[in-house]
Amino acid sequence: MSAVTKRSMMAGVAALGATAAIAQTTSSPVRVAMQTDLGLITLELAIDKAPITTANFLRYVDERRLDGADFYRADKIGGSGDASTGLIQGGLQNHPEKILAPVAHESTLKTGLTHRDGVISLARFAPGTATCEFFICVGDQTYLDADPKASGDNEGYAAFGRVIDGLDVVRKILAAPVSATLGDGAMKGQMLDPVVPILSTRRTA
Repeated sequence: MSAVTKRSMMAGVAALGATAAIAQTTSSPVRVAMQTDLGLITLELAIDKAPITTANFLRYVDERRLDGADFYRADKIGGSGDASTGLIQGGLQNHPEKILAPVAHESTLKTGLTHRDGVISLARFAPGTATCEFFICVGDQTYLDADPKASGDNEGYAAFGRVIDGLDVVRKILAAPVSATLGDGAMKGQMLDPVVPILSTRRTA
């Protein structure tokens, strides 16, 4: 079992099938502007390297399903008082009617992507269960990559792009207040209180 699976990363219950996702791909990077309550985050998505995962995310964007979603988790890996390293997680956990069917897992071994500072990736339970719950790394988190030498679930998470502008906003979200009581298991103390609303997500290129 991977380190993040042990930390019980939250995921939704659905995403796109691989065939439908691949049909939407192009060879050029796609940029998405994500307006949050704390500022703008601009993403560049690697649709050439991670076509299934990217096309899935873009369907949520194009159908405006992420409008009104939240960043709801801030995992300060350096400890509760250290927001220099960790990850923030967002998605539609409170809007199940907007969630699509599960998407096939794209391993970092296949895509060549890795969980470095500013990388966006899909949260999941087992491989093939990821939907729209996503996280953004603050600092390098390469232990989230697939590792065939590891025991148990060693397929890692599906990285599919990176923040090209607004990493300061990501860090603000990571440093935002968390509840001391909300969250299950290892995620207790990582749930943002209040959450940070995602006002809109739109393609810009």
